[in-house]
This record gives sequence, structure tokens and C-alpha cells, in this order.
Amino acid sequence: MTASSANRLSVDALVFDAYGTLFDVHSVETTAESFFPGRGTDLSRVWRAKQLEYTWLQSLMQSASQGREDFAALTAHALDYACAALRLASTAQIRHRLLDAYLDLAPFPDALATLPGLAPLPRIILSNGTREMLEPLAAATGVAQHMDAIISVEAAGTYKPSPRVYQLAVDHLQLLPLRIGFVSSNAWDAIGAKAFGLTSIWVNRTGVPIDRHGPAPDAMIESLIELPALVREA
Repeated sequence: MTASSANRLSVDALVFDAYGTLFDVHSVETTAESFFPGRGTDLSRVWRAKQLEYTWLQSLMQSASQGREDFAALTAHALDYACAALRLASTAQIRHRLLDAYLDLAPFPDALATLPGLAPLPRIILSNGTREMLEPLAAATGVAQHMDAIISVEAAGTYKPSPRVYQLAVDHLQLLPLRIGFVSSNAWDAIGAKAFGLTSIWVNRTGVPIDRHGPAPDAMIESLIELPALVREA
């Protein structure tokens, strides 16, 4: 369902995923390419895929005897794996520079163009990232000034798409799940939010098919530019 064909969604607040939705995780390619010419794209893709995989696996493995590492640690582990898998000769200095690049991601242009016009709807970020990762990034890119709060999964003690994570948004906003619009470019995240009961909006910038493992999001848009028309009355 695209924004042009969808009925407008009636919501009282908007919750945004951060990585991949507001911030371009693959903007690290520039730094990666400077160290590994011709391999920057490959490194970025493997790094991101393994980072997400580690969040899911750690959530499943978590027990009284098996703790959960935070997103910063998993991001570092995923980078180490990606370099090893691609047989890239990394060093401690290169590793440090690449991890720093992840703290300085570029915002998507459609995010910066859209967020101001969504007021007065309350807008918050709900992310796998730690507050130490998210808050400086949001401030440096100008995203923070358009957000009412930044919420990390750390408060839930697990990662998306656990229902405990989406409950954080409900608790913060004090709204029924259906009255909260959840916006993510990650299909698995949009599906997780829909399964929890939020009104889910998938930002499908790359035109890929929807995953089949859960309920479809309430709407699909190709850019955040389409969001204001979707969540406002004509």
C-alpha cells in the first residue's frame, strides 16, 4: 500500500526508527573506501547485516547466565567480523576511525526536509542505539531539535522487534498503540511494530518487496517527504 493509494492514517504521535530511517548507515562507505579502495560498499553492507543479526541473536540467547551487550559493542563486533570475512587488513587505528564514522552518520535529506513540517505532532526516536550514540548524532545533524524525546532500547533490556521495545513508546506517549504512528525503513521493524499494535509506516526507499513473516505495515511510502500527507487530514 503506497501513500497515494492509502487512506490517510489517524495518529496522535509519530515514533521514528533512527538507523536506516533518519540516518544513513551506509554513509560510512566514504571512510571505509578511504582505507580499503574498492571495498567500501562491501564492508558497509556486511557490517550492517551482521550488526542486525547480532541484535536478533543476542535477544534470543539472553538468559540468567547470558547477558546482553549494548548496540555499541555489537556494532564493533560486527565490524570485526566484516573485516575478517572480507579479508581486509584492518588495524586498531582503522577500526577506531570506522567506529567513529558510525557516530557521525549523515542524515537522509528527506528526513531533514520532512521533520519540521510534522509539528505539532509529538515526534520521538525509538532506536536500538544507546543514548551515548544517539543523542550526539541527533544534535550534530539538527534532528534533535525536531524531536520531543530520544528513547533507547536499553530501557527494555532487549532489541527490536521485541514487543518490550515498542511498549517503551506507549509508556512514554501515554497513548493507545493504534494512535501511535511508527515509521521505519527496516521492513522487519515496521512489521514488528505492526504485530505489537502500532500504526506502522514502512519507508521503502529502495523498492524491495515486503517480508512475509508477519503482518504487513499499514502503509508504505517511498520517501519521508510523503509522510505529512499520509498522517494529516486533507
